[in-house]
Amino acid sequence: MTLVRVIARPLIASSFALSGVDRLRSAGTTAPQLKPVLAGLTRVVPSAAAVTGNEKLVGQVLGATQVGAALLLGIGRFSRVAALLLAVTATVNTLVDYRSADGSTTEGKKARRSQLLRNLSLIGAVLLATVDTNGRPGIAWRAEHLAIDAKKSAAGLGRDARKQLQKADQAVRKTAADVVGS
Repeated sequence: MTLVRVIARPLIASSFALSGVDRLRSAGTTAPQLKPVLAGLTRVVPSAAAVTGNEKLVGQVLGATQVGAALLLGIGRFSRVAALLLAVTATVNTLVDYRSADGSTTEGKKARRSQLLRNLSLIGAVLLATVDTNGRPGIAWRAEHLAIDAKKSAAGLGRDARKQLQKADQAVRKTAADVVGS
C-alpha cells in the first residue's frame, strides 16, 4: 500500500465514522428527517415499505453501516466494498441533509449549499476509492486474461490431442497392414 493510500483512506473514513456515530446516538431525533426521503423511496419501490416504515431503525442501520464501512476503509480491508457502502449511505445522508436544511434565509442557503458541496465531495472521494485497485489488476482485467489463457490452453490441448490421434491412427493402420499382409 502506498503512502498516499495509508494517509488518505483513514482521512476519508474519519468523517464517515464520526457521522455514523452521531447518527447512531441520535437515531430517534433524526428519524423525522429521514421520513420524507424514505417516503419517496417507498413511492418508487413499493416493496420497500416494510423496511422504510421504521425510520429510527433505518437511521440506526445507516449509522452502523457508516461506522463499519469507515473502519474497514480506514484499515484498508475490503476497501472497495466499504467505499461503495459509504457512497450509498452518504447519498442518503446528503438527501436528508439537503431536504432538512434551512433555505429560507441567505445564510441558510449558503450553509445548505456548503453542506451539499462537502457531501458531494465526500461521495466523489469514496467513489474514487471504489475503483482503486491498490496497484493490482481489477477483477475485469483478471477475468479477461483468465479467458485468454484458457483459450490458449484449449487450443494447445487441441493440437496435442490431434497429434495423439494421428499417431494412434498410424499405429492402427500399421497393425492392420501387418495382419492383412499388404
